[in-house]
Amino acid sequence: MAVLIKGGTVVNADRTFRADVLCEDGLVTAVGEGLDAPGGATVVDAGGQYVMPGGIDPHTHMQLPFMGTVASDDFYSGTAAGLAGGTTMIIDFVIPSPQTRILEAYQQWREWAEKSVADYSFHVAITWWDESVHADMGTLVENHGVNSFKHFMAYKNAIMCDDETLVNSFTRARELGAICTVHAENGDLVFRLQKDIYDKGITGPEGHPLSRPPEVEGEAANRAIRIAEVLKVPLYVVHNSCRQSLEAITRARNEGQRVFGEVLAGHLLVDDSVYRNTDFETAAAHVMSPPFRSAEHQAALWRGLQAGNLQTTATDHCCFCADQKAMGKDDFRNIPNGTGGVENRLEVLWEHGVRTGKLTMNEFVRVTSTNTAQIFNIYPRKGVVAVGADADIVVWDPEASKTISAKTHKQNVDYNIFEGMTVTGCASHTISNGKVVFANGELDVERGAGRYVDRPAYASYYEALQLKARYEEPVAVQR
Repeated sequence: MAVLIKGGTVVNADRTFRADVLCEDGLVTAVGEGLDAPGGATVVDAGGQYVMPGGIDPHTHMQLPFMGTVASDDFYSGTAAGLAGGTTMIIDFVIPSPQTRILEAYQQWREWAEKSVADYSFHVAITWWDESVHADMGTLVENHGVNSFKHFMAYKNAIMCDDETLVNSFTRARELGAICTVHAENGDLVFRLQKDIYDKGITGPEGHPLSRPPEVEGEAANRAIRIAEVLKVPLYVVHNSCRQSLEAITRARNEGQRVFGEVLAGHLLVDDSVYRNTDFETAAAHVMSPPFRSAEHQAALWRGLQAGNLQTTATDHCCFCADQKAMGKDDFRNIPNGTGGVENRLEVLWEHGVRTGKLTMNEFVRVTSTNTAQIFNIYPRKGVVAVGADADIVVWDPEASKTISAKTHKQNVDYNIFEGMTVTGCASHTISNGKVVFANGELDVERGAGRYVDRPAYASYYEALQLKARYEEPVAVQR
């Protein structure tokens, strides 16, 4: 079945131009003016609208077992909600329990993800270390299309990596041509602060941000960056929430280090006053790590995104309903960490980025799709509307308006961190793998239609140096 998107304006990261877009057999086969629809093709009228590459969310946790419960959005409901908002691919996280073979955990996540309705891929977390982890990292890169490994510097006595594990894993990733990602918070310090705050009688959600001040994030980000610098491995710092971590990234990039930064839509738009709400359910709904910050940090993050020191936007979509959050009713340390957003990321960033002039349309495409595709080595298959690319496309109506609400969203959770926010600019149609899966407010998805996307490894630093020595010619290296 062919799909012809007619009469729209194509917006890619590098340019904007009027063109029709023809999709056949899951690929973009023609881009140009005056294209004719093949017999039986579905025609999407994009007059007055923008035709953009589908969003790629590089940070989600669907169906995640965490803190004694399981995230409420699974791979079916979560990817469906993403399609409703114009996100056509997610990169989720395989998180093995300590002492569990990471290859075994990867296989479990692949099984859970078979129900996905949109394309997906995986980062794999390193939560412990022995020779089996060393071996499995090689298998994942060479045989399963994994080119990124996650390291939690927080969650002491659970999945936290100590520095020795970071060094071992970073070294192995360099050998394999993989990129390392980190959740940067000083877990030892957070653990101590949590105890101190609880012992002072602060037991509600307001204790959560007090136990995770910006300094613990900034310290961990800088430490991970300097370890990566010594070991010469590229680094991607997830969900930067504060000025301190942004400054560490900016400083490293100014020194020529290969470091990338991600920011969540929530951290750009939700401030820390939510934790002072006297209603437990409302405050607990916003408990995530790192926590939401004050306006000072939000302004810094916007500047980082505009300046290019933060390259991607994500959601850290990890939903827990009110009854699950109630596990921490008497102790904020037991509130499951996580919020939603995969459905609304593009809408809120268009409203508060493009419509305010903070971002151009091309920059919007860059930070919601193209940069992720390039950093994680799936460009130009993803992240661009061009001949030969996957037909993952969002048709964007800049005049459509809606008020975000948990009562109407498609995410499987009973709250929305953007509740009551009115946005102008929404997806009118989403095309996934060449099929119209969302049109005018209605989903038409097929369970299991999502495909696993291999992400090839990068040339390792030392391989590039060897090539340079062999041929005595300059060779681009990934550091």
